[in-house]
Amino acid sequence: MAFRDSKDVLNYIGGIFETAFKDEVIGPKLKETGLVVAFDFTDPEALVVVDMANQKVTDSADGLSISATMSMSAETGNAYWQGKVNLPMAMAKKKIRVEGNVASLLKLAPLGKSLYPRYIERLKQDGRDDLLV
Repeated sequence: MAFRDSKDVLNYIGGIFETAFKDEVIGPKLKETGLVVAFDFTDPEALVVVDMANQKVTDSADGLSISATMSMSAETGNAYWQGKVNLPMAMAKKKIRVEGNVASLLKLAPLGKSLYPRYIERLKQDGRDDLLV
């Protein structure tokens, strides 16, 4: 169970935010936060930067003021988007490390829960059963 490379991570984990931005309920709520969140992944090394205000996902933080950075393995990120990781518990166990505005990130977590089935469905549609937890 592993992403192939940084582009694979950006495609799936970045892609779930692109899906969220298109959602008529979640999209506006994410935009309202104005946050810029960087996800710094290991195994494979990948950076996914989510600009909530401009509803963009990229692999670069150039020119952006990062509100918070979440560091974790790509495996943990993948499991999170399948609903298999409790964010506060993972932070307590240091599986996910957060720098910056932690409180705002925790407020975003409930919005993401409705995206878990969509993430899983995309993996299945793309034949990525190897990433299913």
